[in-house]
Amino acid sequence: MNLDREKIIAQLNDEELEEFFRLFKLLKTSLNQAMMKDFNRSLPLNELVFDRWERARELGFGEESSVYESCCIFGSIKVGKKTWIGPYTILDGSGGLEIGSNCSISAGVQIYSHDSVEWAVTGGAKPYIYNSTKIGDNCYIGPNTIIAKGVTIGNASIIGANSFVNQSYPAGSKIAGSPARTLNS
Repeated sequence: MNLDREKIIAQLNDEELEEFFRLFKLLKTSLNQAMMKDFNRSLPLNELVFDRWERARELGFGEESSVYESCCIFGSIKVGKKTWIGPYTILDGSGGLEIGSNCSISAGVQIYSHDSVEWAVTGGAKPYIYNSTKIGDNCYIGPNTIIAKGVTIGNASIIGANSFVNQSYPAGSKIAGSPARTLNS
């Protein structure tokens, strides 16, 4: 869709533009007040307008899963049931990405299934490298975590905030750090 916004706006006179922005601000205020009343939270406009459960359904994610509008999604991604994917996340399924059921993918998490390291350092002579990434069922991934391509995280694992995960971990793992390491229980 190629809209020429300048032409559209140029067709409106000052009074019409002023009325449009007045109504737009009123709509935003009304949506924000309803969100505060119902859920005690204030969200960016796009999150007020778009339904995250509907987006998950449109993407073929599992029943009762949700994904924020601010999440960037690339490639082939499978998500199980009742998984929450938070705001400002990146899901790179260009090499294949699977996320299980009952997972919590916190704000700012980035999960990759490719990298461009070899391509970049060779001036484009070598290709991007792709490798499937998998997150098991019942996993918690803390805010701002980065998971590299080819990693598998076993069921019921916990990854601490701000971690860089560049290797696979078995079920029940508790890991954190940059690079991530197993935590002693």
